[in-house]
Amino acid sequence: MINIDSISKTYGGQILLNSASIQINPGEKIGLVGRNGHGKTTLLKIVTGQEEPDSGQIQIPGDYRIGYLTQHIAFSKKNILEECMLGLTEHEQDHYWKAEKILAGLGFSDKDMERSPAAFSGGYQVRLTLAKVLVSEPDLLILDEPTNYLDIVSIRWISSFLRGWPREILLVTHDRSFMDSIVTHIAGIHRCVIRKITGTTPKYYEQIAQDEEIYEKTRINEEKRRKEMELFITRFRAKARLAGMVQSRVKTLAKMDKKEGLDKIESLEFSFRDKNFAGKKIMDCEDITFSYDSIQSPPLIEDFSITVSPDDRIAIIGKNGKGKTTLLKILSGKLSPNSGKVSYNPGVAMGYFEQTNISSLNRNATVEEEILYSHPDLDRQQARNICGAMMFEGDNALKQISVLSGGEKSRVMLAKLLAQPLNLLLLDEPTNHLDMESCDSLVMALDSFRGAVLLVTHNEMFLHSLANRLIVFKNDAVHLFEGTYQEFLEKEGWDDDPTAKGKNSVSSASVDIISVSSAISAPSSRTVSKKELRKLRSEIIQERSKAVGHLEKAVEKNEKLIEKCEERLAELNASMQEAAEKMDGKEIAFVGREITRCQAEIDLLFDALEKNMDELESKKSVFDSKLAELQDSE
Repeated sequence: MINIDSISKTYGGQILLNSASIQINPGEKIGLVGRNGHGKTTLLKIVTGQEEPDSGQIQIPGDYRIGYLTQHIAFSKKNILEECMLGLTEHEQDHYWKAEKILAGLGFSDKDMERSPAAFSGGYQVRLTLAKVLVSEPDLLILDEPTNYLDIVSIRWISSFLRGWPREILLVTHDRSFMDSIVTHIAGIHRCVIRKITGTTPKYYEQIAQDEEIYEKTRINEEKRRKEMELFITRFRAKARLAGMVQSRVKTLAKMDKKEGLDKIESLEFSFRDKNFAGKKIMDCEDITFSYDSIQSPPLIEDFSITVSPDDRIAIIGKNGKGKTTLLKILSGKLSPNSGKVSYNPGVAMGYFEQTNISSLNRNATVEEEILYSHPDLDRQQARNICGAMMFEGDNALKQISVLSGGEKSRVMLAKLLAQPLNLLLLDEPTNHLDMESCDSLVMALDSFRGAVLLVTHNEMFLHSLANRLIVFKNDAVHLFEGTYQEFLEKEGWDDDPTAKGKNSVSSASVDIISVSSAISAPSSRTVSKKELRKLRSEIIQERSKAVGHLEKAVEKNEKLIEKCEERLAELNASMQEAAEKMDGKEIAFVGREITRCQAEIDLLFDALEKNMDELESKKSVFDSKLAELQDSE
C-alpha cells in the first residue's frame, strides 16, 4: 500500500499539485486522468522517486517493489533474453529461467530468445519492455501511455493481460476504452488536487461535473445572500430600532467563507469548416495494388476497391506494418499505386493529417502565421480564434514552430485542417499527443463533420463511436467490411486476439496470459456459461434496482424541493425590496425571518442532496463493478 499525503509541486510558477492526497490499496488498478500539463507524469515521477515534492510526504513500505513501464523504448543487449534479464533484481542476476518463463508467457518462442530486440515489431518491443518490468515482480505496476504506437491486436492483448494482473496498477493513457477495460478506480488530477472514485472514467467525469455544479449553485446562492445582507446593513445601519438585526447580519457576514468562482479549464474545441458537396460519390478507388519492391509476395495491397460517399466514416484497422498508412497515402494522392487508380469528384476539398508531416511546418513561422497562411480566405482574427481553440491563447499564438514540442506541433497540424473548408478528411492516428478530454472533443467534431472521414486508429472508443464501414488488414490481405466495429468483432474478430468473440477454443495468446499469471501467482477463474451470465446479470440488475430505487427518488425529491424553495426565496427577496422602499418595519422583520428560514431550509436540502447522491453513487458502484466483472467473463 502507498499513501501519498498532502503533496504539493510547482513548476515555473505553475501549481501542478496543491496538498494532493491519494492512497493506493492492495489489489487496486487505478487509472490516472487529467489534462495534458496538469501533473500526471510529475506524479508518476514523484511516486518512483525521480522527483521530490515541494511539500508533503509519500509513505511506501520498505519491501514494496515498484515497476515503471515508460513510453520510451530503448534496448542495449544483443538478444531479448539478455535484455529481459536486465530487469532481474540484484540477487537474481543469473536466474535466466525466470526471464525465459515471463517471455514465454508474453508470447515469445524459444527461437525468439536469441533474436535481437530490434528485429521485433513495436507491439512485441512493448511486450519485451513489459517483461523487463515483470521479472522484478513489482507490487505496483506503473504504466505511462503503454498503447502509444501499438496496433489494435497488441492493445487488446495487453488489456486482457492487465485485467489478470494480481497486484496494483497505476495507469496513464489517453485511450479511454483501454483504461476502462482494466481499472477498478479512477484518480483524477483536477484543479491541483487528486480525486479518487471507484469505477471507470464516465462515472468520474459525471461526479466531477455534479460536484462543480453543486459548488457553483451554492456559491451563487451564498453570494446572493451576502449581497442581500450587505444591502440590508448599508440601508438600516442608522436605524436604532433595527440595530439588533443589523448587528446579527454583520456577525453572520463575518463568519461566511467566500467561495471563489471556478476558473475555466481550457480544452481543445474542435470544429471543422464544412464545404458543401452535392455529389453522391467523393472518391473511387479501383483495383489498387501496391508493394514497395518487386519481390514482395503477396503485395502489401492487392486488387483493393472502394467507393467513398459523403456521409462515410471509414476506419482503417489492422496490425502495424501491414499497410494501413500506405493505403491512406495512396488515397490522399501522396503515393501512387503500382496498378489501379484513385479518382476524386471535382468538388472534393481534402484535408490530410499524419504524425510525420510535422516536418512540413515552417520552423521560422509563428503558430498564428502557420494557421493564417493555410487558407487564403482566413483573416487574422479567425486565425487567432483557431489558435485559442487549439490551446494557443494569447502570446502562445506568437511562439515559433521551432520551439514547440512534438505534441504541440501535432496540434498545429490539426489546427491547419480546422482553417480549411473541407468535405473529405484523411487522418492517420490523430489522437497521439492528445489527452482524454481532447480525444472526446475530436470524436464529437468528426461526428458532426458534414463530409467523409477516413481514419487510421487503434483507439476502440473512436471505432465504436464513429465507424460505419471498415477497411481491414488481416491475414496478409485487405478487405472491406460493411458494418460497424462491433459487428466486425461479432462476425469476424481478430484471429489471434484473446478477447475476440465467437471462439470455441483457447487461443495461444490466452495461454500466454495464463502462463504469465501463473508466474506471478495470479488467481484462477471458473468458466461460466452464457446462460449463467445472463441470469447473473439479471439478478444483479434487480438487486441494484431494489438497493438504489429509494435513493434515486430521494435525490429527485431533494432537487424539486430545492427548486421550489429557491423560487420562494426569490419572491421573499422581492418582498423585502418592496418593504424596504416603503420603510415598513414590521414587514421587513417578518420577511427577514422568512428569508432566513427559507435559506436555512435550502442549506439543509443541499446537505441531504449531497448525502443521498454520495450514498447512491457508492451503492451503484458496487453493482457496476459486478456487472463489469460479468462483462469481462464473457
